Amino acid sequence: MRRRIPLAMVAAAALTAACGGGNGGDAATGGADGAATDAVEDGELTPITVGVLPIVDTAAIWLGVDQGIFEEHGLDVTLEVAQGGAAIAPAVVSGDYQFGFSNLVSLFVAGDQGLPLQLLAPGNASTGDAAADIGGIVALPDSGITGPADLAGKTVAVNTLANIGEVTVKNVVEQAGGDPDSVQFTELGFPDMPAAVAGGQVDAAWILEPFLTVTKNQGAQLISSNFAETDPDLIIAGYFTTAQNAQQEPELTEAFTAAMTESLEYAEANPDEARAILSTYTEIPAEVQEAMVMPRFPSEFDTDAVQVLADLTLKYGLVENEIDVEALLP
Repeated sequence: MRRRIPLAMVAAAALTAACGGGNGGDAATGGADGAATDAVEDGELTPITVGVLPIVDTAAIWLGVDQGIFEEHGLDVTLEVAQGGAAIAPAVVSGDYQFGFSNLVSLFVAGDQGLPLQLLAPGNASTGDAAADIGGIVALPDSGITGPADLAGKTVAVNTLANIGEVTVKNVVEQAGGDPDSVQFTELGFPDMPAAVAGGQVDAAWILEPFLTVTKNQGAQLISSNFAETDPDLIIAGYFTTAQNAQQEPELTEAFTAAMTESLEYAEANPDEARAILSTYTEIPAEVQEAMVMPRFPSEFDTDAVQVLADLTLKYGLVENEIDVEALLP
């Protein structure tokens, strides 16, 4: 049975995902060549565990499980709900999970630290619409902050330091002519950001859905959509395994990748169903769920967009070595 995850836990889980545990999830299945195909023909499914976060970004895999896509590909999937993305990569490397979900910057950093990871399929992407994206920088109307350049010298809340939020905020500040190194970042949970902005503890906050909608409803104004303004095709997260697992279990890896690709295509083609599936694994209030912006679910990586994020991760000092995007992508 699925577990419904309270809104506060959704925020905790977004710690490094979009931005890994607990038990929970469903069994599902999804077909490729080799072992997984043989399993389908034999009437048996291959069990796998996927580390995920109970957030908007993972709607496609929950929907794919719900639609039986993974089962069709010979896979009996357990979705293992993690508290934050930082725990997922080590769990995949240790073999606790066969596959996992994480934002790309976390994977870049893990790779720079020597963890041999291989991306298999995208997770989610920016809408590309600076007026309606899945995350943004907010401040009070009377803060004097009207654009990204005004964030220079200001305190900006992010859910995790030295991750995708910080990288993309710095980028839009620099693009607007501000000094990105002068921005003072402070770590704060998404649910705590509206009160921190309203009370003056921070000058601005970078925040993701569904909390972006909540914050705007409480009077904050959107200063910048840092994902869309960094690259309208920005891919935020992906599903991955270890390079060793991909080499030693090629049929299993191919089956998962095929099922995940089909799930992403289904989510993109059926946005109402992708939004509705959130009710099965989160406790986002219905009115917020209806009003919030959903991400795109591309089924293929845009190499140029991934390279943009990789270059920024290096530029702003989160990794020491240039990232080999071609080696990381499938």
